[in-house]
Amino acid sequence: MTFILSHQLLDEILQNQRIKSNDLAGIDKLFGGADGYYWYHTLRHMCPKNEVLVWNSAEDLRAAVQGHENRTAEEDEVKPQQLQDAHFAAMTGLLAVR
Repeated sequence: MTFILSHQLLDEILQNQRIKSNDLAGIDKLFGGADGYYWYHTLRHMCPKNEVLVWNSAEDLRAAVQGHENRTAEEDEVKPQQLQDAHFAAMTGLLAVR
């Protein structure tokens, strides 16, 4: 399965769910529960504006997201968060090409 990520797609996901970009609770719920907003923001941060990222497997997507988290945590000299299954399941459901 293919997964895509772009700022436009993330904006469309929120619009389709009638969630505003400042609705932390709504984004939390949409992206897998508590800390869902954190992972949503991670996705926005890892994708350059006006570009589209593509992965050909869920494993590649997970590695990319966790890798980005690990790198930014190292830069900030903090412990990286671990991508939980609930957050990842929400991501794959939202980013999968149908």
